[in-house]
Amino acid sequence: MEPEPDAQDDPKVEIESKELWEQFHNLGTEMVITKSGRRMFPPYKVRVSGLDKRAKYILLMDIVAVDDCRYKFHNSRWMVAGKADPEMPKRMYIHPDSPSTGEQWMQKVVSFHKLKLTNNISDKHGYTILNSMHKYQPRFHLVRANDILKLPYSAFRTYVFKETEFIAVTAYQNEKITQLKIDNNPFAKGFRDSGSGKRGKKVSTIMSAMERKFLRICASRDSCPDDS
Repeated sequence: MEPEPDAQDDPKVEIESKELWEQFHNLGTEMVITKSGRRMFPPYKVRVSGLDKRAKYILLMDIVAVDDCRYKFHNSRWMVAGKADPEMPKRMYIHPDSPSTGEQWMQKVVSFHKLKLTNNISDKHGYTILNSMHKYQPRFHLVRANDILKLPYSAFRTYVFKETEFIAVTAYQNEKITQLKIDNNPFAKGFRDSGSGKRGKKVSTIMSAMERKFLRICASRDSCPDDS
């Protein structure tokens, strides 16, 4: 393995779509988990700055339990329902572009949209295994290293954004969360057509009904059919 060059950096990390995350957080974010794996919405994306342009970095994510409690949704709010179930060992999700130079990472938004959540304790795909009705906190890690094999011996810089905290569920509990996910689904824009005249109004009415049905399916999946 190549030795790492001397590097000077002062990394800074910002969560992308911070306002959207805060809207969800204020309602109590829920993320659906399934046996086959489900992507997060909002997707976890960050902007990184202050890296050494020439040095190489590995970017990772993991998701850890916030506390040792199990929750339930009762009277329109989340409350503690008992002691947490045992947690599976947490997996690190390494961004597939790792390692890359600081210059490459800083040129674009870094997206972890391919990370999937599951409740399958026998998962063989490397998905993140979570317990339903438990509260979790995603964490972002930045490591200056030019080879994945160096990870166990490298210093981790860890960043936590409180607004990305969520409760894992197998079905949405809070209708406001369901609606917020529908409202912010980018695919919805392709269905919105006001039309014109009587025929336009009729088509618009049909499309609106189709849109509502389709988007509720999307919301229940946390993604549209082509984003499994």
